[in-house]
Amino acid sequence: MTLDALRFDNAWACLPNDFFTRVSPAAWRNTRLVDISPRGCRALGLDPALFNDDPPSRETLRQVLGGETVLPGMEPLAQKYTGHQFGVYNPALGDGRGLLLGEVATEDGFWDLHLKGAGQTPYSRFGDGRAVLRSTIREYLAGEAMAGLGIPTTLALALSINDEKVQRERVEPGATLLRLAPSHVRFGHFEWLYQARRNDDLQRLVEHVITRHRPALAESDAPAEALFGDTVARTARLIAAWQAYGFVHAVMNTDNMSILGLTLDYGPYAFMDRYEPTLVPNHTDTGGRYAFDQQPGVGLWNLSVLGQSLTPLADPEALRTQLAEYEPALQQEYARLMRARLGLEQVQEGDAQLVQDWLTLLAGAGADYHRAFRALGEWAVDDGAWLHEEVPADDLAAWLSRYQQRLEDESRDAASRRDAMQAVNPLYVPRTHLIQQVIEAAEAGDTAPLAEFRTLLADPFTPQPGMEYWAAAPAPEASVICLSCSS
Repeated sequence: MTLDALRFDNAWACLPNDFFTRVSPAAWRNTRLVDISPRGCRALGLDPALFNDDPPSRETLRQVLGGETVLPGMEPLAQKYTGHQFGVYNPALGDGRGLLLGEVATEDGFWDLHLKGAGQTPYSRFGDGRAVLRSTIREYLAGEAMAGLGIPTTLALALSINDEKVQRERVEPGATLLRLAPSHVRFGHFEWLYQARRNDDLQRLVEHVITRHRPALAESDAPAEALFGDTVARTARLIAAWQAYGFVHAVMNTDNMSILGLTLDYGPYAFMDRYEPTLVPNHTDTGGRYAFDQQPGVGLWNLSVLGQSLTPLADPEALRTQLAEYEPALQQEYARLMRARLGLEQVQEGDAQLVQDWLTLLAGAGADYHRAFRALGEWAVDDGAWLHEEVPADDLAAWLSRYQQRLEDESRDAASRRDAMQAVNPLYVPRTHLIQQVIEAAEAGDTAPLAEFRTLLADPFTPQPGMEYWAAAPAPEASVICLSCSS
């Protein structure tokens, strides 16, 4: 199937007119394709080889990314929503630099095609509507990495660079990203209609999400409550995965929260290197509102805002009851993930403390979060030298003694447990310093490191010969890279 054969079913364009503004993408100068994602191709039912074997298809994709053309069936529009940013309600939000080009119908469901860096919209406020190569690469690699880890996320089909010069902290090359998601509906969409007291349209939005994405909920006697309960459960599992894998979103505003429980809007995110529970990779967040260890609580706060927004359609007490399920659901999923990372199949009462003491060891030793888990997986089948190198803690031996005693209640042998652990403990992680090196190479015209890193992140658990560089932690003396919201 070629790009021109994609079938569009644009349900959002059928909603009330002020849910969006129709905007044509801006055409940028001299757009060139930088990379195309095989995962993104497969999501749309496209053969990844298409863009290498069929030059017209590659040219069509380039033109779409450059704002030079729209495909048959596309109806470009900018969505309107609002949201709480750093805890303060902002009514003047919406798609300020991205456009929903159209909704593709596939055998497995629907995918929004969303062009980031498409130019100004009525919701741009003081922004220029453009994207830069730096932020585009960061989001592109984040989607690949999260999907590789099995964490719900937006994806991308491709990214491009153009000859526009865009002012951020410095003048940077312009770029665009063709983002994919089953839906871009955010908590902020519901906040907007609630704050405007548009209860009929709020009901219409609930019905749209259920019909389009959660049809099983349509049988409920209370659809808004059912949708909220679904979002609570999915958000709990999502943030549990963030915590288990050391991911810091860094801008958990309600307009960056997906109603489907996807990781959405990658800005100054980071996967931690040294284990630091209070890590804040966003220098804009001076108060640490969105620090790593605050994310579970922020998720609860954001869900409470969503629940409030649904009160015109649902029993508030029922919403509170569903909200109360968030914390136990998050804890249950986090415990499951961390047991798997430690190679534990059975559930025992002391497991949570064993996990917490392991994390305390990592924090005290300044150990690398990801390499420590990989080393622990090898510990029982080698001499343990790698583990002691990664976690040089005086009390590591005492913890290992408890861990060994705990393993005696498990049925797997050491080699089988090691294999299971390495299948859930990533070797390749989108570390900030590695992404920065990819960005600098791409800005200099070398996109090979981007493609290589993207391939590794798509399968982060399997060692690849000659790729040791991409599994390395930053130098011990390296300072933590702090980013801004423009990242």
